[in-house]
Amino acid sequence: MAAEAKHFKYVILGGGVAAGYAAREFGKQGVNPGELAIISKEPVAPYERPALSKGYLFPENAARLPGFHTCVGSGGERLLPEWYSEKGIELILSTEIVKADLASKTLTSAAGATFTYETLLIATGSSVIKLTDFGVQGAESNNILYLRDIADADKLVAAMQAKKDGKVVIVGGGYIGLELSAALKMNNFDVTMVYPEPWCMPRLFTSGIAHFYEGYYSNKGIKIVKGTVAAGFEADANGDVTAVKLKDGRVLEADIVVVGVGGRPLTALFKGQVAEEKGGLKTDAFFETNVPGVYAIGDVATFPLKLYNEQRRVEHVDHARKSAEQAVRAIKAKESGESVAEYDYLPYFYSRSFDIAWQFYGDNVGDDVLFGDNDPASANHKFGSYWVKDGKVVGVFLEGGSAEENQAIARVARAQPVVADVEALKTEGLEFAAKV
Repeated sequence: MAAEAKHFKYVILGGGVAAGYAAREFGKQGVNPGELAIISKEPVAPYERPALSKGYLFPENAARLPGFHTCVGSGGERLLPEWYSEKGIELILSTEIVKADLASKTLTSAAGATFTYETLLIATGSSVIKLTDFGVQGAESNNILYLRDIADADKLVAAMQAKKDGKVVIVGGGYIGLELSAALKMNNFDVTMVYPEPWCMPRLFTSGIAHFYEGYYSNKGIKIVKGTVAAGFEADANGDVTAVKLKDGRVLEADIVVVGVGGRPLTALFKGQVAEEKGGLKTDAFFETNVPGVYAIGDVATFPLKLYNEQRRVEHVDHARKSAEQAVRAIKAKESGESVAEYDYLPYFYSRSFDIAWQFYGDNVGDDVLFGDNDPASANHKFGSYWVKDGKVVGVFLEGGSAEENQAIARVARAQPVVADVEALKTEGLEFAAKV
């Protein structure tokens, strides 16, 4: 006979950034021992995932757990496993849920354990897209790696130690591609990036922005191959990758391949049980789905983005943190008959690599206006872009900004000031933001 179901008032399904920030907010709002459980397939308490592509790979003083458990990434308290036990929050780790029955409020694990809840927070995040998913020839070879969780990061670190100073091919020109190329170059690897688009990070970067980063990376000795994809891999007798075969016929030697071609929100458990939109679980401004008492936060939520009056799904750590806090506040307010303000999110993305760092706020739609010096060879790495739509600034990007300047561009994206003269905006540059 199956073990008796464990019952909790609240269950957070998933153990990433959103889960950690939700737990902290439950702690702040007040939660009784035994009321809350986090069920995670990872073997460790929630941690700040962005560290895996940055500090975790540093050649010296690399970040390691317990150093970057949530919520240190936003300057908050570090929640060690002891914090959860002190609060009476149950961390159910190394546990994969394979079935979710929302009608009976029951979750079932791969091992056959069952968990019941009154309120569920779905914080399952994304899974990484693998080349094996598309049947790419040789994609199952050893040392073809991905980066999503700490187990992936440990595999990469082990490969880096085994193949010191070797050749690395990075497949993908987005976030992961750019951050990992920098990290591996800092570790003295020979690095080549491969991506099919005409420039890196095309979902956000304009050609003018990308011109700087591609030039900067090239000057650091990173080779960039654009307009083609990995069509197959060669391996030796041990099954270790030795080369990447490109669609354009070129062959690149490789001791390590790291693939960063995007993720997919993990929503399959809820298919047919929850309304979906834009690839995510559709929620209201409090992150509640169309199933009462079931909330979705972070990567999996498609929520009303008030500023642009549209439903949107956002894959970024900033939204994972903030959506988690909003959902928990809404749950607690509902219980006490109070209300909370609607989620009013300003999209925010950032990245750091080498000695460069950019921030972006708002929406990258409309006409882009480049300002500042985007010459990768110049000593001063300060430039940016405004996006102007219907005569208003709706988005701003800035490389090399100070804390004050970054706050100023965030204010611009939020306020959406009217622009009388787009040409003048080019010459005014950051001065325009300072006046808002």
